[in-house]
Amino acid sequence: MRRLLSRLATSPQGIMLATGIVLAVLFSVANPVFLSAPNIVDLLRNAIVTGIFAIGVLIVLASGGIDVSFTAIGAFALYATTKLLIVSGIHPPMLAIFAIGIAIGVALGFVNGLLIGLLGLPTLIVTLATLSLFRGALLTFVGTLYYGTIPAEMVAYSRQPLLAFHLASGRVVQLPLAFGNFVLVAGFAALILGSTMFGRKIYALGGSEEAAARIGIDVRRVKLAIFMLVGGIAGLAGVTHVTLMRIANPFDLVGSELNVIAAVVLGGARITGGHGTVSGTIIGVLVITMINSSLLLIGVPTYWQRLVVGGLILFGTGLPIAIERFNLHRARLRAAAGPTVTVQAPV
Repeated sequence: MRRLLSRLATSPQGIMLATGIVLAVLFSVANPVFLSAPNIVDLLRNAIVTGIFAIGVLIVLASGGIDVSFTAIGAFALYATTKLLIVSGIHPPMLAIFAIGIAIGVALGFVNGLLIGLLGLPTLIVTLATLSLFRGALLTFVGTLYYGTIPAEMVAYSRQPLLAFHLASGRVVQLPLAFGNFVLVAGFAALILGSTMFGRKIYALGGSEEAAARIGIDVRRVKLAIFMLVGGIAGLAGVTHVTLMRIANPFDLVGSELNVIAAVVLGGARITGGHGTVSGTIIGVLVITMINSSLLLIGVPTYWQRLVVGGLILFGTGLPIAIERFNLHRARLRAAAGPTVTVQAPV
């Protein structure tokens, strides 16, 4: 138990969890409303879309790449799916609506995967380009006007609670069913990364792409699969956003990349690849959401959010390096001290 606590205290996830708890205490002291049930439910609700996006970004970072086009994919999926349903007049079940959004995301992710995996172009350059490409295609060929009235199936889904309870005042507090999408995506990613050969290949690419190729991993095919998977996750996030906001706005989501990447980095993932866990990412998402929501709650101006998030990205990037150096220094001290010899007194 002591060893487990020691490992937790020296891991990015453990430190970030402790940081989140400290921040929660400070926010609750500044404004007691912070720990109220309605505010906690609002925080969880605000974390849904960011959390789904973050799971996709985690997969890319673990493979040694970086993706900044996921919000453009999400925006394309949310608007194209909604417009398709409105223009065609069809009324499929909600599961089919999610499937349409995921399919659009997979198709756009295929473009990223084709350029990165098969042509070998740098991930950052490609996704910066496709961020503008997808967004431009959406606004040019799909539409620019937002729909204030979305299909009835989406509205009905948005009103279904995953959790609901009554307060003493008689107010009903509900956590939307869409939170289940975040839980399912997180569980799916944890299963892939932790229990499948595909997950091992993702971490292998992040550790050393050249070494992965030498042991027989088809690097191009794995990269293509990664970006198609991440595209599908982004498409799901986009449709989920529509159900939460109850409007389809093509200008939504784009611009939130910083928060998502910050959450993943704070959770222990490294830009260099080969590291990152779903549990750490969830902690990072909750911390980022708590900061963004609670700064407003305690009266801090909105422009401070960018400053705080930028500082957290630097903190999250440097933290794993600092922990690794600390552990290495401690191991060297132990090695220098030599084995401990116990001398037993004569009886």
